[in-house]
Amino acid sequence: MSEQEAQRLSKRQLFQAFWRLTKPYWTSDEKWKALGLLALVVALNLGSVFMSVQFNSWYNVFYNTLQNYDTAGFWASITKFTWLAAIAICIGVYALYLQQMLQIRWRRWLTESFISRWTNSQTYYRLALTDHGTDNPDQRIAEDVSQFVEMTLGITLGLMNAVVTFVSFVAILWALSGPLKFHLSGVEINIPGYMVWVAIIYALIGSTLTVLIGKPLVGLNFQQQRREADFRFSLIRVRENAESIALYKGEPQERAGLKDRFMFAYHNFWQIMRMTKRLTWFTSFWGQLAIIFPMLVAAPRYLAKEIPLGGLMQINSAFGQVYGALDFVIGSFGTLARWKAVIDRLSTFDDGMKAATALPVLMPKDVPAGVQVQQLVVNKPDGSKLFEDLGLSLVAGERLLVQGVSGSGKSTLLRTLAGIWPYAEGSLEYAKHDGVLFLSQKPYMPQGSLRDALSYPGETITDDAALRAVLTKMKLEPFIDVLDEVRPWSHTLSLGEQQRIAIARALLRKPALLVLDEATSAIDEATESTLYQALIEQLPDSILISVGHRSSLKQFHNRFLDCQGEGRWALA
Repeated sequence: MSEQEAQRLSKRQLFQAFWRLTKPYWTSDEKWKALGLLALVVALNLGSVFMSVQFNSWYNVFYNTLQNYDTAGFWASITKFTWLAAIAICIGVYALYLQQMLQIRWRRWLTESFISRWTNSQTYYRLALTDHGTDNPDQRIAEDVSQFVEMTLGITLGLMNAVVTFVSFVAILWALSGPLKFHLSGVEINIPGYMVWVAIIYALIGSTLTVLIGKPLVGLNFQQQRREADFRFSLIRVRENAESIALYKGEPQERAGLKDRFMFAYHNFWQIMRMTKRLTWFTSFWGQLAIIFPMLVAAPRYLAKEIPLGGLMQINSAFGQVYGALDFVIGSFGTLARWKAVIDRLSTFDDGMKAATALPVLMPKDVPAGVQVQQLVVNKPDGSKLFEDLGLSLVAGERLLVQGVSGSGKSTLLRTLAGIWPYAEGSLEYAKHDGVLFLSQKPYMPQGSLRDALSYPGETITDDAALRAVLTKMKLEPFIDVLDEVRPWSHTLSLGEQQRIAIARALLRKPALLVLDEATSAIDEATESTLYQALIEQLPDSILISVGHRSSLKQFHNRFLDCQGEGRWALA
């Protein structure tokens, strides 16, 4: 499907995508509070329109008092304006306050919903495997959700205001403008409420030209969101991999890459600027013309003394309100363009998560004890075989070493055992109720204190004596006194120290099944031997599965799996 076809498809399905994103909150457990807030916001917005009608009537009285040099009437009009303005201010303040309250509540609910779906069933992991088109999910959750909620409320309430304002003022303008009479080819033409028709035609011409001029902004805003997110993600990658980049002295390449990604956003924004300038030329001209246009059209009746000055000013005000209501597309086109881009991004993210969640994954079954693998087939994403008809049985206390050439599927086998690899089939069984822990080559260090890192992913461990003892076993004595200090531990600790923290987690948790994917690769052999000996002594009944290349690991294992690639394997 071409990009143009995809854009046409998204336009045809814009309402469906909008409704799919909007409906869940308004049918959730919070629906009554949300509907109550919405009702208050709508009521206040309707009150704002009502006050506009009162101000329109005030114009007539006020300017007539000026025309008639009516001092008493003048001060009476000023008094009326004072309390009308006070009411209008109160309505405006609380309309905005309650709208923002509804906005932040909706954003919180929708953000939590996306986070829950993204983190559930390893969707974040599967999405990276299955949907390379869904870029920067972090940006979609953090920014697009906020913009979607803000713009949806702004646009829908703005549209409601426009409709109510139009209905309220069109009757006033119809009555005030009176008929337009003229002769054409000897025939008398009588157009009742002609100012209404003038306002409609004026707004339709402006809206049509605005859409035609500003149409490219929709695609440009979509691309800007994407390119800004790509640039920000690249900055985060430099920060997260600062040590590796520094050791490689890769600053020139990183600098060039960051500059290239920024320039993508830079050049796209220039296009947005050019299109916005073109659109602003027209909308500014059309808006300024709208100020004087009703005066020009209604002036002949005033000059003919058919209407007083107050009537002329009231016509001008009513025309402005009717035109302003019809001018909704012109005034909101930039917002509408960004809104559509946000809906596109959130709906594609939503579709990507649904597809990733629907992808079948071989989930291990819980059994009383041991590990049982039968007729296991593991494939790469392209369908090529890594393991064919793998069978394996382990009992408590056995230790399996998985070795083989690089690319033969060792780590992928462990992902399959963990139940996160979507390209496998067969039978997997092991005891989950006594604890299962998978340790990767690059340990994950959560934000927070060292105590939080040692406790991850379970509840915080409060037994300081146990923590000190395990840190001593891991030869991490310098960190015993900083257990509760909050630092960026992934940058503070070396990779070898992080791997020792991960081993410490295993000693603290004592899982029935412990799987290590080159989890000691950054540790020297002598220390590695000490750590494995500690695991064997402290976890005598645990099943241990290790992936590693060092021959020194063999002494700590009694079962061996040789991965030969292309589906072949050998078990000893």
